[in-house]
Amino acid sequence: MMQQLLFGILIAYVAGAILYFVGNKTENTQVLKFASIAVAIGGVFNLLLLLYRWNLTGRPPLSSGSDFLLCFSFVTIVMYMVYELKSKDKKAGGVIMVFAFLFILSIFVLMANQLNNAGPVMPALKSPWLTVHVMTAVLAYAAFALAAGFSARNIIKKNDTTNGEKIYHIVAWGFAMLSLSIVLGAIWAEQIWGSYWSWDPKETWALITWIIYALYLHLHRNRNWQGKRANIIVLAGFILVLFTFFGVNFLMSGMHSYA
Repeated sequence: MMQQLLFGILIAYVAGAILYFVGNKTENTQVLKFASIAVAIGGVFNLLLLLYRWNLTGRPPLSSGSDFLLCFSFVTIVMYMVYELKSKDKKAGGVIMVFAFLFILSIFVLMANQLNNAGPVMPALKSPWLTVHVMTAVLAYAAFALAAGFSARNIIKKNDTTNGEKIYHIVAWGFAMLSLSIVLGAIWAEQIWGSYWSWDPKETWALITWIIYALYLHLHRNRNWQGKRANIIVLAGFILVLFTFFGVNFLMSGMHSYA
């Protein structure tokens, strides 16, 4: 059941990406309509899989890498669909759907064994701080993915600057969520390990990511740091977000390795 739902999500998201690219290239509104439908179907499958995992394990689907990616992709899609419905702008849909497709594909490639794991979790993951810490991280990452999609679209379109303020507000909201996630994680760490900060690889790279986005927000009003430079910083921040998750989890040992 879970494998079938995951495969359905993958197909829907890649179909959505292709239809968005084709529809925007040809300016065909009917194709773009089908793209939105494909994304909505994928989002429903994504939600069903999260609910299935919750029912199977008896706990919120937040304690493994595959759970996080399912939440990450779902929240990213929901944020994008809300934006699309409000603005009627579908120009960045293809890039954002490529992100969502790659998140789901990475579960197939790297974490397929986690989907069927419904056993008990280690004591550190039973803390109520886990839910608020991980959910704020999901919200932050999804906002950064959305901003990166718009920035990538700007670069593809030769540094279109028409949505610079929109990207700024999305990053600012994501930055607030990331800051909250770091604070909540520190409280959780103190309760579990007796220290608010231990320079664990995940903590260190989360801090580096925070600094990059803080730099972007600080430089936003500077005319010399708008347009191409601003888009590059947003994309660099999102690359750090991905490294903080994938690179640290799979390449570095630390207290977060269980994720």
